[in-house]
Amino acid sequence: MQGKVWKFGDNIDTDLIIAARYLNTSEPTELAKYVMEDADPQFVTKMSEGDIIVAGENFGCGSSREHAPIALKAAGISAVIAPTFARIFYRNAFNMGLPIFELEESYEINEGDTVRVDMAKGEVINISQAKTYKFRPIPDFMQELVDAGGLIAFAKREIAEEEA
Repeated sequence: MQGKVWKFGDNIDTDLIIAARYLNTSEPTELAKYVMEDADPQFVTKMSEGDIIVAGENFGCGSSREHAPIALKAAGISAVIAPTFARIFYRNAFNMGLPIFELEESYEINEGDTVRVDMAKGEVINISQAKTYKFRPIPDFMQELVDAGGLIAFAKREIAEEEA
C-alpha cells in the first residue's frame, strides 16, 4: 500500500475518528462521510483513496466502538501508522480488515509525505524523505484477518474451505 500521509497527534479517540452523533447507522459508506470530522472538518474532501493516517501515541483510545475502523476503511484509508494503539481499537481494526502498524518513528513522518508499506519486509518506506523504518511485526493470525478483509470474511472463508 502507498499513499499520502495525513498526520494526527496523540490520543486520537474514537469520538474524533467518528463522532457519536453519527452512530445511528453502521452502514460503512454513510460513516465514511464523517470520518475524522471533529479533528479536521475538511478531511474527507481532502483525502484520497489509499491515503494513510500517521498519528501519535494511543490512537483509537476511548470507547470500544467498531464504527471507528469501519469508517476509516470505508473512507479509503489504506492503513494507520502510530507508535501505539489502544488495545481494543487494535483488535477491532484487524477484525474489520484495516491494516495498522506500530512504528516508534512515526513522529518523523510529515503530513503530505508519501509512504509505502511493504508487508513482506515489515517496512514503512517514506518516499518523500528517502527513509525506511521497520515496524513491529503483525502476528500471523492478525495478518490473515487483514488479508481476508476482516474477521467475518475470514470466518466465511474458513467455513467454505471446511465444506469443500
